[in-house]
Amino acid sequence: MFQQLPTLQEFGGETVRRIILRSTVRPKVMDYVKDILSGLAAIILAECVPGPWSAFRGISQEKATGLAAIAGGLAESAFSPLFWILAALFFALFFAASRLSNKVLRVFLFWIPTLTVSVLCIAMVALITYLFTRVRHP
Repeated sequence: MFQQLPTLQEFGGETVRRIILRSTVRPKVMDYVKDILSGLAAIILAECVPGPWSAFRGISQEKATGLAAIAGGLAESAFSPLFWILAALFFALFFAASRLSNKVLRVFLFWIPTLTVSVLCIAMVALITYLFTRVRHP
C-alpha cells in the first residue's frame, strides 16, 4: 500500500537518507474519479446538445403538453445513435485531456469543463426536485 522512495541529500559532507512514504493508492483512485467524471460530463453534454431540440420537436408533432412530453423527448434522444456518438466523442476528449502532462492544459481542458457541466446538472436536478416537492398540484 505504501511505497518507500529513498532520497539522498548532501548535508555538511554527510549523506542523510530520508525515506518518503508515498501512497500508491491515491493515483489509482484519482484515475477512477477522472474516468467517472469524464463519463458523467460526456453523457450530460451529449444529452444537452441535441436533446432539447428533439424534445420540443416531439411536443410540436404530437401536440403533447406537460412534463411527460419533455421526458419522453429526452428519453427518445437517449436511444438515438447521435447521442451515443456524441457521448463517445466527449468521453474520448475528456479522457485524453485528463491524462495531459501539462497541468495548465489539464485544468483548462478537463477540470473546468467537467466540473462546470456536472455541477450545473446536479444543481438543475436539485432545483427541479425542490420545485416538484414544494409546488402544490391541484
